[in-house]
Amino acid sequence: MVRVDLSRRAVLAGAASGVLLAAGGARAQGAPLNVVATTAHVGDLVRNVGGDRVRVANLLGEGVDPHSYRLTRSDTAQLMRADVVAYNGLLLEGKMTDALVRVASAGKTVFAVADALPEELLIAPPETEGSFDPHVWMDVKNWIAAAGVVRDRLSARDPAGAAAYAANAARHVAELEVLDAYARRVLGAVPETARVLITAHDAFNYLGRAYGLEVRGIQGISTESEAGLREIEGLVDLLVARRIGAAFVESSVTDRNVRALVEGAAARGHKVAIGGELYSDALGAPGTYEGTYIGMMDHNLTTIARALGGEAPVAGHLGRLAQAR
Repeated sequence: MVRVDLSRRAVLAGAASGVLLAAGGARAQGAPLNVVATTAHVGDLVRNVGGDRVRVANLLGEGVDPHSYRLTRSDTAQLMRADVVAYNGLLLEGKMTDALVRVASAGKTVFAVADALPEELLIAPPETEGSFDPHVWMDVKNWIAAAGVVRDRLSARDPAGAAAYAANAARHVAELEVLDAYARRVLGAVPETARVLITAHDAFNYLGRAYGLEVRGIQGISTESEAGLREIEGLVDLLVARRIGAAFVESSVTDRNVRALVEGAAARGHKVAIGGELYSDALGAPGTYEGTYIGMMDHNLTTIARALGGEAPVAGHLGRLAQAR
């Protein structure tokens, strides 16, 4: 059963809720809902479920880190003009929380996709002291559950569109099921000794749990945390001892710590390659295949599998990856 437990989340300024839902203002008859999403992955999900009954704008663009982003005055104005505001939650957008609370109190429909997921789907790493890892989309099954959250929230705001939202969600879930099967196939082919994913920060715990990889991030779950010399030295020890051949940089995080790992391993006689750039907290460029959730995950899964010795087509599971063109 899905429940909203306010004690689950620390909140900036001491005030917020897991799903903030208010009765939205009136809009022109037949006009699409004006939806503002914080991140591109949430916006993509709303766009797929909402179809032509929504008009979606994302606050954060390509390569922008949601952990540290501060809203501008124009961002706040855009939120206040929205009929619906959708965000990830679980403190991914930590510095935006106060503004989201204010928007909800002004009579807008505001909801957090991840906060509405069942707790059994979430990961609470010991080092986060009771907070949940917000990167839920890295497990495709979680994003399938999130499609149901969006369907229900849009239907509550726009009951006349409930049948359309249900049909759109079912279609998108079918696409996501195919993506999940691809993930299991290509990552399942990675040799047992190579099943270690080392990245710039801990954004891939859900991917590791879902698809059987050991995940080690240099920084913590939030990019606000700093990687110390001890953490970097410990990962160099791991790379050398287990003969791990690749580490990965991320599109929204500086690569300096990953390159420090590569240099540290080289100084000890072990060659580590940059396995590729992964999308962690952001999607690719708008208008591209990688700028969609499916394209982003296809890129990540294919890049990881190929770099770690698995078998995956260079063009990905739909043959559309830019790296193959």
